[in-house]
Amino acid sequence: MKLLLLGSGELGKEVAIEAMRLGHTVVACDRYANAPAMQVAHSARVFSMLDGTEIRRAVEEEKPDLIVPEIEAIATATLVELEQEGHPVIPTARAAQLTMDREGIRRLAAEELKLSTSPYRFAGSFEELEVSVSEIGFPCVIKPTMSSSGKGQSVVRSAEDLPHAWEYAMEAGRGKTGKVIVEGFIDFDYEITLLTVRHAGGTSFCAPIGHVQIDGDYRESWQPHTMSDPALMRAKEIGKKITDALGGRGLFGVELFVKGDEVIFSEVSPRPHDTGMVTMVSQNMSEFELHVRAITGLPIPEIVVRPGASVAVLSSIVSDHPVVTGVAEALTAPGTSVRVFGKPSAHVRRRMAVALALGNDTDEARKKAHTVAEKLEVTEC
Repeated sequence: MKLLLLGSGELGKEVAIEAMRLGHTVVACDRYANAPAMQVAHSARVFSMLDGTEIRRAVEEEKPDLIVPEIEAIATATLVELEQEGHPVIPTARAAQLTMDREGIRRLAAEELKLSTSPYRFAGSFEELEVSVSEIGFPCVIKPTMSSSGKGQSVVRSAEDLPHAWEYAMEAGRGKTGKVIVEGFIDFDYEITLLTVRHAGGTSFCAPIGHVQIDGDYRESWQPHTMSDPALMRAKEIGKKITDALGGRGLFGVELFVKGDEVIFSEVSPRPHDTGMVTMVSQNMSEFELHVRAITGLPIPEIVVRPGASVAVLSSIVSDHPVVTGVAEALTAPGTSVRVFGKPSAHVRRRMAVALALGNDTDEARKKAHTVAEKLEVTEC
């Protein structure tokens, strides 16, 4: 098959590698040249994923068997049109459209599927924001309805924080929807990602992934995360319910809050998830291989997991010629590995690599992964 990747970052790169290993052709698209997936794909195209005309041109010229969105910010109206014309979109154009902004997916989860979520309101102006916050109460979280990696997200603890939170959300949000979501704080014990795979043989689940996020951005993940049997059963019920509603085939990252045996839906991504990078070391089939198998109709047998962890390596510099140093020193311990993404530029807090480690248990794996990450540094070439 020929796959047209819309988005070619570090996750798209791993999807491209797995697709090529299984004999498929990959065309990598992104808004900037030499994006990570472009470095391994058969060919590449540079254009904004929000430009529907360019997406249509790419489809008409490349004639892909599958259109595979790998980022949130995409001209989804064009995807809907293309799907109606007979071009398969992964998992579906509707799934891409609903999950592109937090309003669509939250209304589906809470209002249609009746899943437990945090209290929320939507606001399209500063005045509406003030009303929404008065109803939700402090502290609360304000996010653009479309963003990724925590961009535009603020924790608000008083009315004095609101002007900055609104301006930050408007500036950093993708797609410029002009709206924010206000979420009440959830008193949870921990949060997990439940990778859920819809494939020809049914629905499969990976072992729960525990993770740490700072300002909404992934920093560390580990697998398996221990849960009570009732909580795990409920998590799978929620994962299946939300992914069935979205439809199609592929891997979904379902984010959940857990308090005792209670499970609360947070978000869902209809593609491989950043916290799932741990599966490159912890599973017999990574989330990227599972995604490619699912979307191309290949079988998915038993998913085997062993204790593993991942830690993101962030840049502390701005550079157009970044390199990751310290790899030799980082790989001295057995059961460790590194993935350098190959991003052509760096800015402060941009994710440039990931440290991976195996252990006898997740505590050991996490310690080893942190040790690896601490030896890696982003510097100027």
